[in-house]
Amino acid sequence: MSYVFPRHTKARYPVAVAGEGPYITDSTGKRYIDASGGAAVSCLGHGHPAVVQAIKDQVDKIAYAHSGFFTTEASEQLAEHLIQRAPEGMARVYFVSGGSEANETALKLARQFHLENGEPQRSHFIARLQSYHGNTLGALSVGGNAARRAPYQPLLSPASHIDPCYAYRHRRHDESEEAYGRRAADALEAEILRVGPEKVAAFIAEPVVGATLGAVPSVTGYFKRIREICTQYGVLLILDEVMCGMGRTGSLFACDQDGIAPDILTCAKGLGGGYQPIGAVLCSGRIYDAIAGGSGAFEHGFTYIGHATACAAALAVQHTIEGEDLLANVRRQGDALREALESRFGNHHHVGDIRGRGLFIGLELVADRATKEPFDPALKLNAKIKQRAMDEGMVCYPAGGTVDGKRGDHVLLAPAFIVQQGHLDEIVDKLGRSIDAVLAGAGA
Repeated sequence: MSYVFPRHTKARYPVAVAGEGPYITDSTGKRYIDASGGAAVSCLGHGHPAVVQAIKDQVDKIAYAHSGFFTTEASEQLAEHLIQRAPEGMARVYFVSGGSEANETALKLARQFHLENGEPQRSHFIARLQSYHGNTLGALSVGGNAARRAPYQPLLSPASHIDPCYAYRHRRHDESEEAYGRRAADALEAEILRVGPEKVAAFIAEPVVGATLGAVPSVTGYFKRIREICTQYGVLLILDEVMCGMGRTGSLFACDQDGIAPDILTCAKGLGGGYQPIGAVLCSGRIYDAIAGGSGAFEHGFTYIGHATACAAALAVQHTIEGEDLLANVRRQGDALREALESRFGNHHHVGDIRGRGLFIGLELVADRATKEPFDPALKLNAKIKQRAMDEGMVCYPAGGTVDGKRGDHVLLAPAFIVQQGHLDEIVDKLGRSIDAVLAGAGA
């Protein structure tokens, strides 16, 4: 009997007892290749000795000290490491325990910035449909994941949403990529004008949309136009890199590939690689200075801000990524994985799109490739693929509601930065068998 409250009360999960590199072993001895890093978390795989040792060394010194009384060497060193590599203008780091906390913090930081600047009317947030920003109430309010929002709708704060930059479904046949990107970005300007520019606090978006859309990057020029619009109307730009950042797309910060810098940036998952719970909010000097030169206190806080052991683990993860030149491997193996997926699924009757950046790749399943018609949600294909992959000895990250929050299925892959060709071959082989078996069972 278990006393743990599981994610799903009808599910029976295997017991993970060991991890080594990109593999997890359960209590029966079965081995699984972790093709998604859980939820794009385990960027170094499992059991990396340098990170394990850093955690032990930090605990030997001091595991935790409350940030209301002390700072720590680990948090100071990690903040310095991030800011020295961050997009232009980033000046300070606020450490939290995960992605939801990071985005919750970002929203409150944006609000307080406007208060300090004498614009208390700026309280409205704009986000995108089919986005996901976390499960705390503020983050859920700006999120565009219909299924996760639905039970809590009466508790959510007002926010508005525009369409995502989702070329596979929203770009017209007669439209160039540049024209589509401009049209998709201009939807933000239209929404700002509808709400009233003086009322809008911030726009929040994922540079590469993760869990809800399945690794959808923007088209070239989209985020540059978004940056222009935000600057024009005094709206802060918050980039949520919780899933796509920290090297996942081939650069430490995903927005580097879009050629822009936000006002606030959030990260988590790959920051600590799952070795300890940690997230971070990076903000510009302009935002920090407004608070430092005003009230002086950010009216916000969590118990585990700047947790010493978590920061030490994350710093070791980041040093390892840099020291082992793993971003180059992400780019190299990302290209190899895309090539292998195209070879296996490029002409598959029910794989409509293969997209992503680096080792952050999604496959969208369709009932008909020509019309892009999704499968009936009642088939629950994504859940069946997840289970079949586990049976095959592979962890992947499928989800539903891809198209509009109700219809559509995709599979997200986000393997560890350390993977080599043999691992990719195993992932593609097991994924192929899993998808084909489930589709055959569904009569497709």
